[in-house]
Amino acid sequence: MKELLRSTDPTIMAFASALLQGEDIDCFQLDVNMSILEGGIGIFPRRLMVRVDDHAAAVRVMTDNEIPLGK
Repeated sequence: MKELLRSTDPTIMAFASALLQGEDIDCFQLDVNMSILEGGIGIFPRRLMVRVDDHAAAVRVMTDNEIPLGK
């Protein structure tokens, strides 16, 4: 798996996941349960992971939809 996106905004993560699923690109969110440690204030970013083979296609989907990758 390779990191595609890192964000503290849950709406961006949900939108990006939906776009990838619409393109049949498997994705997985990491650090979702960090809110337990931070108290729900959103200071720890979540990471959206994709397969290495799908990374280039996933980057195209994000740039086509103007989602900043933060890199």
